[in-house]
Amino acid sequence: MTPKLFHIFRNTPLGRETLLQSLYFCKTVGCTPEIYIPESTRFLMYFENDVTQVDLDGSYLTIPETGRAHAEALAEKSGLKAGFLVPKNFTAHGLPDIPTYFDFMCCPRSISDLSSKIGLGHIGPRVRRIVQAARFPVLITSSVFKAWNSITVFFGGSQNAFNALRLGLRIARQSGKPLNMFTQVEKGDADHYRQMVSDVDLMADWERYGNEWQFFEEGNLEDNLFNVDHDALLILGAYGHGLIKDIMFGSKMERIQGTMPNNLLLVGPKYTAVKG
Repeated sequence: MTPKLFHIFRNTPLGRETLLQSLYFCKTVGCTPEIYIPESTRFLMYFENDVTQVDLDGSYLTIPETGRAHAEALAEKSGLKAGFLVPKNFTAHGLPDIPTYFDFMCCPRSISDLSSKIGLGHIGPRVRRIVQAARFPVLITSSVFKAWNSITVFFGGSQNAFNALRLGLRIARQSGKPLNMFTQVEKGDADHYRQMVSDVDLMADWERYGNEWQFFEEGNLEDNLFNVDHDALLILGAYGHGLIKDIMFGSKMERIQGTMPNNLLLVGPKYTAVKG
């Protein structure tokens, strides 16, 4: 079955850029875009152990009568045939229920704040909640469309880092793009991290699909991030800490996403790796 990427379409120039990024991702990795054109600013997503209410800003309802035609035209120009999701179920409060069977989901850095108010280092709380609960990775796009020509996995040895590496190997295999790894060494040396990858039987795949593994034993993380390709898709493991009002990512994750303008593919703690 062809993987599907879920995309909430905003019928504005900024929304066009985000959709172009989704379409590029789909074409590169062999996905089908599943596009939702909202008719209200709120909907629910039912995850295994969580229900997330997504609150969109009013720009998502811009000129709804032309939304589908614009989305179809962009997909056709990209050589793709998009599916369009129409909610079938609603809560007692009339909120649409959006399924969560997708393989990927695309979000801007925030889906509940006006884009003019969103800085590079801010990922909105609703997007964080989705990353925390979803079994699928979440694609966080750059503000304007930019093709990615390589993949960089950030690997620090955590469980989510292994999931990020598995996903990176999968994306490299499907896309044919070169795969790199970035490690800020915190304990041991480069051989220590290589052994960790070998211990989970991923070294053979890395040697087959990997290009370059950069180890940084000196300097701070922000300085070393300058060595990451500007046109790379960044794959990171994100893990949550259960705060009442928000979901916080790990400290390195926060520093990376707050520094890098690249497209990000976030692997949350509930992510289930797909074989093959």
